[in-house]
Amino acid sequence: MCGISGLFDTRNKRDFPRELIRRINDIQAHRGPDEDDLHLEPGLAFGHRRLSVIDLETGIQPQFNEDGSVVIVFNGEIYNYQELVPELKALGHQFKTRSDTEVIVHAWESWGEDCVHRLRGMFAFVIWDRNRQTLFMARDRMGVKPLHYALLPDGTLIFGSELKVLTAHPEFQRQIDPLAVEEYFALGYVADPRCIYRNAHKLAAGHVLTLRHGMQRLPEPRSYWDVKFTLDNPISERDAQAELLGRMDESVRLRMIADVPLGAFLSGGVDSSAVVATMAGLSNQAVRTCAIGFDDPAFNESAFAQQVATRYHTDHRLEIVKSDDFDLIDTLAWLYDEPFADSSAIPTYRVCQLARKHVTVALSGDGGDETFGGYRRYRLHLAEEKARQAMPIGLRRPVFGALGQLYPKADWAPRMFRAKTTFQALAMDAAQAYQHSMSILRTDERAALFSDGFKRSLGGYSTLDLFRQHAAQAGTDDPLALIQYLDYKTWLVGDINTKVDRASMAHSLEVREPLMDHRLVEWLATLPTAMKVHDGEGKWLLKKAFEPKLPADILYRPKMGFSVPLAKWLRGPLAQRTRDAVLGPRMADTGFFNQHVLKTMVDQHQSGLRDHSVSLWALLMFDAFLKCSGEGVQSAHRHADASLGLASTSA
Repeated sequence: MCGISGLFDTRNKRDFPRELIRRINDIQAHRGPDEDDLHLEPGLAFGHRRLSVIDLETGIQPQFNEDGSVVIVFNGEIYNYQELVPELKALGHQFKTRSDTEVIVHAWESWGEDCVHRLRGMFAFVIWDRNRQTLFMARDRMGVKPLHYALLPDGTLIFGSELKVLTAHPEFQRQIDPLAVEEYFALGYVADPRCIYRNAHKLAAGHVLTLRHGMQRLPEPRSYWDVKFTLDNPISERDAQAELLGRMDESVRLRMIADVPLGAFLSGGVDSSAVVATMAGLSNQAVRTCAIGFDDPAFNESAFAQQVATRYHTDHRLEIVKSDDFDLIDTLAWLYDEPFADSSAIPTYRVCQLARKHVTVALSGDGGDETFGGYRRYRLHLAEEKARQAMPIGLRRPVFGALGQLYPKADWAPRMFRAKTTFQALAMDAAQAYQHSMSILRTDERAALFSDGFKRSLGGYSTLDLFRQHAAQAGTDDPLALIQYLDYKTWLVGDINTKVDRASMAHSLEVREPLMDHRLVEWLATLPTAMKVHDGEGKWLLKKAFEPKLPADILYRPKMGFSVPLAKWLRGPLAQRTRDAVLGPRMADTGFFNQHVLKTMVDQHQSGLRDHSVSLWALLMFDAFLKCSGEGVQSAHRHADASLGLASTSA
């Protein structure tokens, strides 16, 4: 696990200053504190920060082929690298190391761009092949590892594991992209492949990008993999349970290969408990497990983690986090480089901090809800979809659309009386309804929040456009499969994987994800929906398969999640900071927001009249991003305002 960075001259072959590549490489030193090295040649500069996990002695990067004509910088793990070594040796390649990095180098030499199809793992890598005069960039299928890039005005392509590598370059222009702001306030993150800055991009999951010297413009990335929901596997439920356990064993076993201490996160939920149970069955030693709890019982599930730890005799570590653990706001703003509103980033940061005291590699249960159909919102969507299918949209849209407008927003009331959102969703098609349910600020709320000038700058763009684009590529109209696919493309990559990558690498911790193994994901996509959501129960197959291995109150209790008491914080210890930030000069100077709406939200929430905690947290984190980004962003705002005709305020 590492941090990669680099510069590539797309126009000719200028020499890059060594001090420049060293400076942008070192800004992500937290990703790789063990070693660092550089490689420079005409038109190219590579930097690497290494967290040593496999082949501690000879795995240093950048790494080369036999004659030095191919060089790579790589972040991640190739779990099947040992299987590929004999095949590559038979093709004539000689190995100087025991590292998975060298396997990628020789795979590129033998199979070119098709090498990605042979790799099983989480990865982001960039290869320079001097003989082919080709720069090749690739990102893993599920988007576990990040890769950012931008084309600078002078024709330099800059790339890095984190966006801060790009912003550290003196020629990078920090102009905020209005479309990214729209996505952020809809979803709580900026969705791939967009970045918060206009000229920066994330290489999308399952994509590659090929460049050569002399190119006049940046080519479009190419997709090399996508999940296909066929739902046509005739397997019986009993056989599916047995096959799932076998596939889990394989996925976990591959991710237990390490030359450093290894353990697992254990939250007490189904997913992490299943991973720990599987690890225990594969290990001759006690599995190291880490958990955090909260001093507020409403948010504490550490007792369930202890049940699993006791059953499998793990070496369990628990730390209790105070319920007022909100002092990470500015730290998170620096780590994530762009606004990020998932408040569970706080406990994720803390559990990574705890784990790093004891291990260098930790397995997680991330991806289980998406792959097995576990979210409560999936079951609600399926129920709504039955209602939508029972009535033509030409009738639904006017009837439920009117009810959605007339019914008051009642987030203070018991859930059964919160019908406004449901009425709105019933007036929509499936993709629109799911985007509506995933939004932290829904379409009408964003329309009220944004200033008139900012809305003009969007040019009609809405986050719904992104969801419709992905829905059109899903290849399925099955209600559950469609929204799982949408989550793979948006939520899983943009929120979950981003959150875990930044939080773990902040502590130089590698996190591995057996439930996101692409072969497991492909197999699950062949199973019928009834094996995932059955009689209103999510993760049906996973739970039935692990009934002999885990207690019923682990498998079938209501999902708690990694929550923090936002509403309480924003009315209590964070009340003044929230008011100062949301209504302060940084936010006003952007010209993005309707100041009257901002004040109303703060006043209503802090008086207890309404619960705007999720929206206010998003605004608070946006202000923290502006503060962390500093004067470079402020000057970019002024430039963007002038070019877009943004008003500084709007009532």
